[in-house]
Amino acid sequence: MGRAHEVRKVAMAKTAAVKSKLYAKYGKEIYMAAKSGIPDPDNNLALRSIIAKAKKEQVSADVIKRAIDKAKGGQGEDYQSVRYEGFGSGNSLLIVECLTDNVSRTYTDVRSAFTKCGGKLGVTGSVLFQFTHQAVVTVLNVKEDEILDILITNDIDADIETTDNDVTIFGDAALLFSIKTALQEANPLLETTTEEIVWIPQVETVLDDEAYGKFERLYNILDELDDVQEIFHNVKVPSTDDEDE
Repeated sequence: MGRAHEVRKVAMAKTAAVKSKLYAKYGKEIYMAAKSGIPDPDNNLALRSIIAKAKKEQVSADVIKRAIDKAKGGQGEDYQSVRYEGFGSGNSLLIVECLTDNVSRTYTDVRSAFTKCGGKLGVTGSVLFQFTHQAVVTVLNVKEDEILDILITNDIDADIETTDNDVTIFGDAALLFSIKTALQEANPLLETTTEEIVWIPQVETVLDDEAYGKFERLYNILDELDDVQEIFHNVKVPSTDDEDE
């Protein structure tokens, strides 16, 4: 079904997390963006972008305000971005993106999750080379020709994939801002659902029931860790039709 379908399947898995985890995730990102720049979304592009994304996922205004106020007050933790690469059941590969104020704790928690599920952490670069770092933007109810015209006019080198009435744009990770800006300037009424930078597997793997069960358990344990922000993998998620057969 293509890359757009798989990105959406992963996104659906993310939204299964409890609301408190979602709030904590965006609270950290908003705090870091506000602290590293001007704590005003009107004058801080990164902060404005994260807030817009948080609102799309129905993060409350109170959570957003508290994170910005904490940055303004110079209080709170100093978070560090860390990435772990690991091997799960079967041929599954995982990239775990974290934001933490205690790297030792996070490393121990992530390693323990892999060990519990029969997997293991890899060294830096052991998994990453099998993924492509890409910007992904999905535009709703739009014709493919309109998106192509916008990309060509703005000299943006990107691929597109059409699903129903939606068009998903795939470009180099560094192009996310350029893509969003080009769409907004060309047609302010265009509505997007996905605006993010992701790791997309170059080759997907299909797991048998036993291996998939172990992979799913590992994914869920990792997803419940407070320091984990994003999880990317190469596993083809069974569709509802597959499960019914």
